[in-house]
Amino acid sequence: MSVQHKTSASKPRKRRGATYHEVVVPLLTTIAAFGLWEVVCRVFEVPSFLIPTPSEIWRETIAIGPAVAGHTMATLKTVMLGFIVSILVSLPLAVLLTASPAVSAAIYPLLVWIQSIPKVALAPILVVLLGTNELPRVTITMLVAFFPLVISIATGLMSVPPELLELSKACRASKLSELWRIRLPYAIPFIFAGLKVAISLAVVGAVVAEFVNSDQGLGFLIQTSTAFFKVPVAFGALIILSIMGVVLFQLVVIVERVFFPWSTGNAAAAV
Repeated sequence: MSVQHKTSASKPRKRRGATYHEVVVPLLTTIAAFGLWEVVCRVFEVPSFLIPTPSEIWRETIAIGPAVAGHTMATLKTVMLGFIVSILVSLPLAVLLTASPAVSAAIYPLLVWIQSIPKVALAPILVVLLGTNELPRVTITMLVAFFPLVISIATGLMSVPPELLELSKACRASKLSELWRIRLPYAIPFIFAGLKVAISLAVVGAVVAEFVNSDQGLGFLIQTSTAFFKVPVAFGALIILSIMGVVLFQLVVIVERVFFPWSTGNAAAAV
């Protein structure tokens, strides 16, 4: 009983320690960084049109709060649409890559070729091809995000121990059953590793697309603000983009911990 009591008592301490390292420490570090930024700008009297202070960024951004909120939602919409499409494209592509060496040899060079094309150069061409609507922005976001996701999923699908595959053949399991019951569950940690990278890149892709073709969004706000020398507003949009990337990344982490706690190595802590 005493051993069980000690084990149960240690779980809250572990959770508090994890919360401290994952939430409190990064938050305090961020506050300290902004405080240092404020002090340095004031002590050295840095002009606000070069590097504004955090207080000035906050004041100027809040002054146009409703407009900033609208631009933020427009960028978030593009990010999420591009991210979802990248998942829908990446999963079947990864399955095809692992289907056979011949299929992999045919598809993989094309993926590398697509990935090597600079997306900033491709964006204006997509605007001509697809029009000045949401579609080219979502396409650019997807193209930026999907490649690491494809590679991560394919790596996970190929990392199944040979013993499990031999067992499935001995049980006369179909290819679909092998994929669903063995390969995909084993690939969950790799899939979420790719999702974390993809959601971060989706924010980058959305901003790149908005620089080229948009009349709304945080990328558009940065362009118009710098054009009229409203540098604090541009910095505010940049900080919001950073926060968006961090929040979306953490949402993927939370989904993994809630639905697949065993994949993180923290199954015991999640119970």
